[in-house]
Amino acid sequence: MNAKRLAIILLLNLLGVALFLSWFVPEHHGAWFSIDSAIFLWFNQHMATSHAFALLLAITNYRGFDAVSLLAMGLLYWSYWLRETPQERRRMLAIGICMLLTAVVLNQLGHLLPVKHSSPTLFFEQAYRVSELTGIPAKDASKDSFPGDHGMMLMIFACFMLRYLGKRAFAIALVIVVLFSLPRIMAGAHWFTDVAVGSLSVVLVGLSWWLITPASDVLVNWLWRTLPGKYKPGLPR
Repeated sequence: MNAKRLAIILLLNLLGVALFLSWFVPEHHGAWFSIDSAIFLWFNQHMATSHAFALLLAITNYRGFDAVSLLAMGLLYWSYWLRETPQERRRMLAIGICMLLTAVVLNQLGHLLPVKHSSPTLFFEQAYRVSELTGIPAKDASKDSFPGDHGMMLMIFACFMLRYLGKRAFAIALVIVVLFSLPRIMAGAHWFTDVAVGSLSVVLVGLSWWLITPASDVLVNWLWRTLPGKYKPGLPR
C-alpha cells in the first residue's frame, strides 16, 4: 500500500471519528439535536395533516418494501453483469458475496458503539405514528435506532460500486441511498443523525481499511478461485 492510499485512509478515518464525536461529545448532542428535531417534527406534523403523505410513508416503510430497495440495487448490479464475459461474471459473483459478508460484519461492529437511543417516535411523547394513522404495520419506531442499519447497508453497496464498478455506478447508487434512506427518517423510525452520523461514520472508518487496502481484493480473488462452477481464473473455459 502506497503513501497516497494510506493518507486517504487516515483522512477518511479522521472525518469519520470527527463526525461521530461532533454528535457524541456535546451534551444532548449539541446542534445535531436541533437539526434532528426540526426534521422529524416537520415530517411528523405534515404526516398528520395529509393522509396521502401518511399512506406514502406507510407503504415505503412497510417491511415488504425493503424488497424494492434490494431490487433497485440488484438491477444496477445486473446491468453491469450483462456486459461482462462469463469469467468476469464469476468475479462479480465473488464481489457480491464479499459485499454481503462485509455488510453483516460492519453492521455488527457498528452496534458496538457506546450509544443506544430510541427513535424520535418513541422519544417525543405526542408523536404521531404512521402505523396508527393508516393501519398499515409499517416500521415507524425502534428502541435502538443508532446507527441506522438500513442506511448503512445502502452506503456499503454504494462504496462497493465505486470500488469495483466505477464512478457512474457510484452516482446511481448514491441516488438509491438517498431514496431508500429517507422514508425511515421521514416516518420517524430513525433520527436523521442515525444515518448521516451513525451509518456514515462507521462506513468511513470501516470501509476505508477494507476497500482502499488490498483486503477486499484478497477475499474477492479467493472466492473467485474457490467457488464451485465454471470459468475459474487460470483454467480452460
